[in-house]
Amino acid sequence: MRLGAARSERLFLLAVSGVMALLLGVGAVVFLTDSPTWSPDEVALLRSLSLDALEPLPPDPSNRVANNPGAIALGERLFFDARFSANGAVSCASCHMPERYFTDGRPFGVGVGVIPLNTMTLIGAAYSPWFTWDGKADSQWAQALLPLENAVEHGGNRTLYAHLIAEHYAAEYEALFGTLPDLSHLPRNAGPVDDPVAAAAWEAMTPEEQDAINRIFANIGKALAAFQRTLLPQPARFDRYVASLNDDGRSSQPGILSEEEIAGLRLFIGKGQCINCHNGPRFTNDAFHNTGVPAAPGYPVHRGRIDGVARVQSDLFNCLGPYSDAAPEECTALRFIVTEGDTLPGGMKTPTLRNVAETAPYMHTGQFATLADVIEHYNAGGGLALIGHNELHQPLNLTATEAKQLEAFLRTLTEEPMPTEEP
Repeated sequence: MRLGAARSERLFLLAVSGVMALLLGVGAVVFLTDSPTWSPDEVALLRSLSLDALEPLPPDPSNRVANNPGAIALGERLFFDARFSANGAVSCASCHMPERYFTDGRPFGVGVGVIPLNTMTLIGAAYSPWFTWDGKADSQWAQALLPLENAVEHGGNRTLYAHLIAEHYAAEYEALFGTLPDLSHLPRNAGPVDDPVAAAAWEAMTPEEQDAINRIFANIGKALAAFQRTLLPQPARFDRYVASLNDDGRSSQPGILSEEEIAGLRLFIGKGQCINCHNGPRFTNDAFHNTGVPAAPGYPVHRGRIDGVARVQSDLFNCLGPYSDAAPEECTALRFIVTEGDTLPGGMKTPTLRNVAETAPYMHTGQFATLADVIEHYNAGGGLALIGHNELHQPLNLTATEAKQLEAFLRTLTEEPMPTEEP
C-alpha cells in the first residue's frame, strides 16, 4: 500500500507539473502575441506610407483651371468622348479604363494602332512632377496632349480637335476660356503630325492661325487634366492596418492583415529593399531608374529618361512655354531638371504600387505578366541593361516563401471602393 501511494503521489506531481508547464507555455505564447509587432521607428515608417500621410494635391500654376468645377466637368466629358480620335472610336478611356483602375490589362496600349508602352494608371498621377514612362511632359495637361496627336494612339490633329470643340462643346469651352475664334476657313485636318497631308496644311496656315489653334489645343489638355486631378487614391486594407497601430507597435484590430501579409510588409521595408524607390503614401519616389528589365521582343530598346529630358525641354506646351499659365519662377521642376548622369539612359519612372495587384502586366512594355515575375526579376538583381547600366547591385536572396509573403503584402494595396465609372 505504501508503494502504491508513493507511485500515485509521483503521478499526481507529474500531472501537476505538466499542467503548469502547459500554462506557462500558453502564457509565453500570449506574451509573444502581445509583444509589439513594430518598433517606434518602424511605426513611423509605416505611417509615412499610409494615405493619412498624403499631402493635399499640389497646385498646378501652369493650369489656371486645374481645380475649376466647370473644367472638371468638361474634362470628364472629353475623357470619354471617342470622337476625339482619327477613327472616332478611341477615347482616353479606351486605355485608361475606370474598371481597371484606369489601366487596360494589356502589355501594350491599343488605340488606332498598337502603342508599344504599357498603360500607366491615372490614379494619384497628379501628384507627380513628371508624366509618362520617360517623363516627357512636366504637367498633366501637357501629357494629355501627347496621345491626341500620336499616330497610333488617338491619331488626330490640332485643327480636328478645335473643330470638335466648336461643334460640340462651344458653350462649356467659352465659359472657361473665352470666345472661340472663327474656324470656318481653317482645314479640318492640320497639325504638326506624321500625316504629310495634315502637316502640309498646318505649314500653310499663318502663325496667328497656328497660335489660335495651339491655344485651343492646350485648353483641351487643361480641361482633361482638371478631371484627372480628381482621380485620387482611396484607402486600402494596408491603410486600415496602419491606422490600427498604436504608438507601442501593436494593432488595435488584429486580423486586418494576415501573418503572411505582415511578413511581406517586413520584407518590403527591409530585406526586399522595395521601399528604396517605392516610398511615400503613393509608393513611388517619382524618379527614374534603370533596373535591367528585358526589351519587348520585336521592338527597339527604349532610351528612357535621356529622351524624356530632351522632349520635355523642347515641348511647346511645357511650363515655360507660351501656353502655360505659370510665371517662370513657378516652373521649378523644369528649371532645375537633371540633364546629365548615369541614371538617365534607360531610366524609367517608378510606378505607384497602389492597386498593383489589379494592374498587370508590369514594367514599361508589360514585360512581366505577374507580380511573382516582377519579384523574381528583382530577387535576381535585375537583368542585363540594354542601354545604360542596371542600378540594382546584387540579388536579394529571398526564399520562395519570402517571395510569396512579399506578393501577399502587395495585394493589400488594392483600394475599395472601385474608382468612378463612366458618366
